[in-house]
Amino acid sequence: MKLQVPFIQLPIRFDAERLAGEMRALGDAAWRPHPQKFPGNFSLPLIAVHGDPDSDSTAGPMRPTPHLERCEYLQQVLNRLGAVWGRTRLMKLSGGAEVTPHADINYYWRDRVRVHVPIITSPAVRFICGEAEVNMAQGECWIFDTWRPHRVINAAAHERVHLVADTVGGDRFWELAGRGRVPGRGAFEGWQVEEFDGNQGAGTSSSLHFESVNVPQVMTPWELRDHLNFILGHAEPDPRLAEVQRLAARLVSSWQALWARYGEDRDGWPAYREVLNVFTRNMELHAMPLRLSNGMRFMSTLRSMVLGVALADRAEEPLPEEMRERAEAK
Repeated sequence: MKLQVPFIQLPIRFDAERLAGEMRALGDAAWRPHPQKFPGNFSLPLIAVHGDPDSDSTAGPMRPTPHLERCEYLQQVLNRLGAVWGRTRLMKLSGGAEVTPHADINYYWRDRVRVHVPIITSPAVRFICGEAEVNMAQGECWIFDTWRPHRVINAAAHERVHLVADTVGGDRFWELAGRGRVPGRGAFEGWQVEEFDGNQGAGTSSSLHFESVNVPQVMTPWELRDHLNFILGHAEPDPRLAEVQRLAARLVSSWQALWARYGEDRDGWPAYREVLNVFTRNMELHAMPLRLSNGMRFMSTLRSMVLGVALADRAEEPLPEEMRERAEAK
């Protein structure tokens, strides 16, 4: 999710030692290599599609894995944050490893924030987002602007482990975030950090809220317009942009007419696909050179946020996070 600032620290602190104890009790066998096999990057799935710890998908009903069911305090942490949870994992960086620079342009990340709670870390771990840099201390709770280019460097000799939880939020979550602290701006007057020991509002996975619907069958014309306007609003100036804007407006108009006729009815899917195919071909003619203000390619973002998600008539799932952009940028 694009935020107004690179980082926000939420006014709550968790018991990192207790979280570390639950993590260690799960054992080494629970850890999996990063899906893209980045060196020194590992994950332990806590919330996944259908609760399947072998799934890295971001599309489908999110449910607790058997690993989360074994972690009482971790469940209480998620419950206290008061959000609807998507894919959630423990993320490990070996000593000397890094999360390479990227920006999250996938559909999934347009409306989701990524919550970080450091469990094992050190002052040598650098989290860089845009021009800002922080060291997230053990037990703190942070969110950041995933739209900006970001990276993590573990310059320490030992591993770094964070709870990394994805969410669209919730009333209690956004109330916490609204009282957050922006690094470099000092603390708000009366800034207080809640120490959460797990005895307050204790919860289990049955009291947590999980995503059940996160990818459209047919994107509504209103959502389509919103995503297109978002991407166009972040396009760098270019003489070809006027034609791209005209083509986008034409797509929305055609989609609106089809929606009024068919809605999500599968009888209309071939017509939706034809309109989408014509738009894609035109965009490939006019928009390929365009770049966005965060440095990403216009077409990569359009594919990840709109073209691969607007109609569910194809079996392939949109690429996770920003991997298409990484591949094209090489």
